[in-house]
Amino acid sequence: MIVDSNVLLDIATQDAVWREWAESAVVELAERHPLYINPIIYAEVSVGFARIEELDRALPLDVFRREDLPWEAGFLAGKCFQRYKKLGGERKSPLPDFYIGAHAAVRGYSLLTRDRARYRTYFPELMILGPERNFIE
Repeated sequence: MIVDSNVLLDIATQDAVWREWAESAVVELAERHPLYINPIIYAEVSVGFARIEELDRALPLDVFRREDLPWEAGFLAGKCFQRYKKLGGERKSPLPDFYIGAHAAVRGYSLLTRDRARYRTYFPELMILGPERNFIE
């Protein structure tokens, strides 16, 4: 299961709305599944920390496995971005969301995120767990 950066940032920043949900989701899912992050998630979460050592303590290796992005995910992210642009999308970079979704799709992982709708359109077969869906399998 890939944990999206928004979930991790909600915990790190102690977000008043989402922190409690994010913490309980990560704790409960970690008991049942390996949790993965990739370099893009690591980079996005890093903005909440002044030092790499702080970030590494917040994302301990015994909880969050680090996995490189598969080359196939780059291709899929590009195709999803192309579709997004044809549908009128205005964001210029596919990297954060499209790469994270493509990584999960290519590896056959589920995705824990609070932005289900964003991923659902471009990765319809991806198992997406979020606040509007019971994350306990």
